[in-house]
This record gives sequence, structure tokens and C-alpha cells, in this order.
Amino acid sequence: MMVTGGDGGPQQKRSDRTKSAILRAARERLAAQGYDRTTIRAVAADAGIDPAMVMRYFGSKAQLFDAALDIDLRLPDLTGVPLDQLPGALVRLFLDRWENDPTGDALLLLLRSAVTNDQAAARMRDIFAAQVAPTLAAVLGQELAAKRAGLISAQLLGLGLTRYLLRLPAVTALSPQEIEKTLTPAIRAILELR
Repeated sequence: MMVTGGDGGPQQKRSDRTKSAILRAARERLAAQGYDRTTIRAVAADAGIDPAMVMRYFGSKAQLFDAALDIDLRLPDLTGVPLDQLPGALVRLFLDRWENDPTGDALLLLLRSAVTNDQAAARMRDIFAAQVAPTLAAVLGQELAAKRAGLISAQLLGLGLTRYLLRLPAVTALSPQEIEKTLTPAIRAILELR
């Protein structure tokens, strides 16, 4: 029998696989049902494990939710983007992210849950404060970014809500290029408000 332990041996790899399966199942379940309707039992069933294993790895539904929604927006350094091109770049960033796999995107999953769950709403605020605001501040300066980040977020999250969660036909019928062409002026107007 092989010796196992914290050295990355077979036990550690099995543990990592189990944890990954739980997180994947939790994300899918949360995306489909939101936080309130997602249960530990359902996540465990989807992952093919006993519910006690979910609790062993994550401790509670709230901790599983936090782990499943550990979101890195993957915002690039935008300081090299000319200011007049920034609105289009922001729209493209979010479209590129969501067009690839909206059902597996943790940000959309969080958006779905944030509407009905205070913990999710707080998590959403934290992510935007820690990631979006500093990214915009690097380009726009602290004062302007503080004034504009919320409205830019409202536009982009509104796009996510209507296109990928609610699937409003008038929005889903548009190509990404049409969305970029139409939404970019709105983002530009937000940035130019004085």
C-alpha cells in the first residue's frame, strides 16, 4: 500500500478531485437554482458523494457558497488602453467572459443569488469593490472611478442579467458585436458625465 499524506500523494489527489467535484456540482446547482433552493444533499448527489463529505470539506452551506463563488474577474491591466477605447474594451471583456460559458460563470451565478440572498449581495459588492473599482481607478483616477464604477457595473451586470439569466429575446437575439456597438456609447456617456 502506498504511503499518503500532505506531500501530494494519492490521498491528496483524491481529496482534490473530490473537492473539485463538489465545487463544480455546487456551481451548477447554484446557477440553476440560486442559493436559497440549493441544498447540501442535492450538491452531494450531483457530485456522487455522501452529504457528509460536503460538510467535511466545506463545513456549511455558507462556506460552500463562498468557496464556489471565489471569483476572479480576470480584469486585465487597462492602463495601456486609450481612454476613448475604454468603454468598448469594458463591454468586450464581459461579453468575452460570458459568451464562452455563461452557465458555468461564477459571476452570473453570484448575480442570480444576490437578488434574493444578503450574503450573495455582500459578496458581489466585495468583489466589485476589490476588483472593478481599482481597475478603473488605475485608468481614470481614484475620484472619477469612485463616481463611475457603480454605474458601469450596473450596465454590465444588467447585460448579464437580461442576456444570460433572464434570456430576454430582444437581448439574446443580438450578436456580441451588436451589443458592443450599442452598449459602448452608454458606457462612454457614464465616463464623460461631470
